[in-house]
Amino acid sequence: MKKTLFYTVLIAVPVSVVIFFIFTGNSPNIRDHNNENDMKNTEQIYLPSPEHEGKSFEEILNERRSERNFTDESLSKYELSQLLWAGRGVTDEERGFKTAPSAGATYPLDILVDVRNVRDLSPGIYRYDPYEHRLDMKKHGSERDAIYQASLNQESIKTAPVLFIMIGTYERITPRYGERGVRYTHIEAGHISQNIYLQATSMELGTVAIGAFEDETIKEILGTDAEPIYLMPVGRIEI
Repeated sequence: MKKTLFYTVLIAVPVSVVIFFIFTGNSPNIRDHNNENDMKNTEQIYLPSPEHEGKSFEEILNERRSERNFTDESLSKYELSQLLWAGRGVTDEERGFKTAPSAGATYPLDILVDVRNVRDLSPGIYRYDPYEHRLDMKKHGSERDAIYQASLNQESIKTAPVLFIMIGTYERITPRYGERGVRYTHIEAGHISQNIYLQATSMELGTVAIGAFEDETIKEILGTDAEPIYLMPVGRIEI
C-alpha cells in the first residue's frame, strides 16, 4: 500500500506542475501561439539590438503628445527596431516576460507593421517576433492606401513611413479568464501603445493611436482572423 502511494505521488506531482504552468501561462520560455499562417518559408529580417539607455522618464512623459503630421523622410531600421522592442520586446528571456504587462502572461496581442519607407527594408507587411527580435514578411508591398481608405481616410495613416497594427487573438486569453479576457486584451493594447508613444518621443518621432477603422476590411487586407485593436502611424514630425 505504501509503495503504491509513493509511486502515485511520484507521478502526480510533476503532472500537477505541468498543468499549473499551462493554465497560468507562467512557464519558463513560454512562447506566444502564432495565430498567423506558417511563417517558416517567409523572408525573415533580424533587427538591430535595442538600446536600454536614453532620456529621463520624466522628460519623455512631459514631452509626449499625439502627432498626426509627418514628413516624407524615411526611418532607419534601428529606429523601427527600438519602437518594436519598446512595444512588445522581451525583457526576461528565461520567463518570456515583455515590456508591457499582460494578464496571466498570456500575451494575446501581436504587432504587424506596414512598412512604406524604412531604409534597407523592402515595403510590405511584417509580423514582429519578439523572441527572435525579427520581422517575418507576411506580404510584399505596402497596403497603406487600402488601410487608409478603411480607416476613414485619416491622413496620418497614409503619410507615415511605418504603421503599427495591433491585432488580438482572444483565444489565447479567454480559456483562462472567460469573456473578461477580451477586456484584458484591450487594456494590454493601451500598455503597448503608451510604450510606443514614449519610445517615439524619446527619439524625437511622432505617433498617434487610432481606433477608428473598419474591422472586417482591415482583417481582409492583412489576411488574418485576429481582431484589429489599434493602428499607430509613426514618422518624423512635420514642424
